[in-house]
Amino acid sequence: MKLLSPHTAHDIIHSGLSLGADFVDLFIEKTQSELMVFKNSRPEDIQSGTHFGIGIRLIHGEETLYGYTNSTDREELLRITSLLGARIGKKNLPKNINFETSHFSPIPALEDVEMDPAYKLFLLKNIDERFRKNSKVIQVMLNLIKKNQLVEIYNSEGLVASDVRPYIRLFHHLVMKDGKFQSEAFHGPGAFGGWSFLDTLNQEQICETLLKQGTTMLYAPPCPGGKMPVIIDNGFGGVIFHEACGHLLETTSVEKKASVFWDKLGEEIAHPSLTAIDDGTLSGEWGSLSIDDEGMPTQRTVLIKDGVLKNFISDRLGELKTGHKRTGSGRKQSYKFAPASRMRNTFIQNGSSHNDDIFSSVAHGLYAKKMGGGSVDPSTGQFNFSVQEGYIIKDGKITTPVKGATLIGTGPEVLRKISMVGQDLKLMAGMCGSVSGSIPTTVGQPLIKVDEILVGGEA
Repeated sequence: MKLLSPHTAHDIIHSGLSLGADFVDLFIEKTQSELMVFKNSRPEDIQSGTHFGIGIRLIHGEETLYGYTNSTDREELLRITSLLGARIGKKNLPKNINFETSHFSPIPALEDVEMDPAYKLFLLKNIDERFRKNSKVIQVMLNLIKKNQLVEIYNSEGLVASDVRPYIRLFHHLVMKDGKFQSEAFHGPGAFGGWSFLDTLNQEQICETLLKQGTTMLYAPPCPGGKMPVIIDNGFGGVIFHEACGHLLETTSVEKKASVFWDKLGEEIAHPSLTAIDDGTLSGEWGSLSIDDEGMPTQRTVLIKDGVLKNFISDRLGELKTGHKRTGSGRKQSYKFAPASRMRNTFIQNGSSHNDDIFSSVAHGLYAKKMGGGSVDPSTGQFNFSVQEGYIIKDGKITTPVKGATLIGTGPEVLRKISMVGQDLKLMAGMCGSVSGSIPTTVGQPLIKVDEILVGGEA
């Protein structure tokens, strides 16, 4: 079933070209979403809904003109196109457009069989009860999110493409307190898939891990500060590469020369032990797509190979402005945004070091077992990230737990100081915000060693 009549799409694109655009595309979206919030041992909020809209983009030279509407009415779409085209101030004799549907091999998603709402509540209630068996737990917050996005894309090159994108995620967040001591623990697994993803989660293990983390950090002394080697665990530790380095490799920043790497293609920008990948094709991963929001099939893009910068993350406009080939990375939150170059599943690839050797190489340092949130200046890569769970390393051994640690540095500096990369790659779901809104992305890495980084601490 078409979301928009091909005849209407043809007329809108023909109009945009006649008004002087070099390229026109339409992005049609229908998204069904569901949210369940479980807090204070009861369902606090249950929402479901459908939103629909159409985005119209005209590209003239290196300028983008974008508008959107909820209407499929041909006259309304022509009106918006005329308003956009009026800013070009040029008339063309457009070529005839023959749409040819592109057939892509979709990324397999976990089977999406509808789940009884009563069972969803039972599942959340069961998780809540597991956590609350511990007397120090004072709050449990669980968010279950399910979204099914259907997209259809037409463009002036004759492309017609469509995609179905199922997303599911379950957030676990607990707060523990004992007298004056308080701690928090968080876990948010997600997938490109259906309700059956929940069956793959070992809730007993998740609860046990978060309770152990929360209890350990509850009584941990403040972390000492200073420059020292830091070992960062696998999984969500990859958020540092994503935020402090990945964004600098998007043509969104490269085209403005706002990235320190804009002219470093082919040069060594990282330690030779490091290889980094951005891959949109991984089955079942939160940041995966069959096609991007410009209708291009996603691909596996090697960003850094043995320390050398090999590729940037590029969309159509990025290629137009920088010459760097598109990588199937044009993404956006919804029809209300124009697409931009964005990451998908971005991670540091497995290296050659064994975990025991990585730890034994550190006489005194910090083990960041679980990373938290932080802030980054995208123009410089300067970052400040909190460590949710940390331990002091002495003579190669994990010793005292510490709280309040932050990692402070810059992406370009840290890339050169990642001297050892382990072999236990793990990926974790997250959300990424940028000029085209908030989108699902995956971060990841194996265990890594940073030779030296500034650790901010309360001690």
